[in-house]
Amino acid sequence: MTNRSDAPLAPRGSRAPSRLALGALALPLLLLLGAAPVSAHHLMGLFQLKPGPLAGILSGLGHPVLGPDHLLFLLALGLAGLQQPRRWLVGLLATGLAASGLGLWLPGLPGAEVLVALSLVAVGLVLNGRLPRSILVPAFALHGYVLSAAVLGWEPTPIAFYLLGLLISQALLLTAAVTLVRRWGSRLSPADTKLAAGVLIGIGASLAWTTVVP
Repeated sequence: MTNRSDAPLAPRGSRAPSRLALGALALPLLLLLGAAPVSAHHLMGLFQLKPGPLAGILSGLGHPVLGPDHLLFLLALGLAGLQQPRRWLVGLLATGLAASGLGLWLPGLPGAEVLVALSLVAVGLVLNGRLPRSILVPAFALHGYVLSAAVLGWEPTPIAFYLLGLLISQALLLTAAVTLVRRWGSRLSPADTKLAAGVLIGIGASLAWTTVVP
């Protein structure tokens, strides 16, 4: 009979996933659990505010944070855009703002919410090298388009404040993505990066499914 002490040790490469990989799994799960009750992603519903400048800017600031799909997408850009210069963020913000304006002018794009969920799948495929990074630009525009739906029917002034709050919120989140998240992502091993990509793909597919089948 062989003693347990005589059994060969597992090679270092086969040990359990690193803390970074576990963090890649835990972060999106926490986001989904924490944001589930606030399905409208709207601070107006929480504080019972009427449409106005204050409601507009508060909703704009909070909307990307309260929606797990928007928040996770924005932060995941720090992983997918590791090689991009920071000035590309200005182009993304301008694209998102223009798409929000388009959403106010021509609302009701069929399947928009499903496509937003699938944008997480797109980020995962970019991480795996299956899609080019350029796909993230129309994906970001799609998020901007969907975010405009929260203020349809409002007066121009609160809408302007909403767009201002939205711009500030997304700029802060993207800055965090390309500093903190990018720094964290640069330490990931290739295996951990594939794991993070798989988590994003799984969550995006799950959110898309729940959108189609409530």
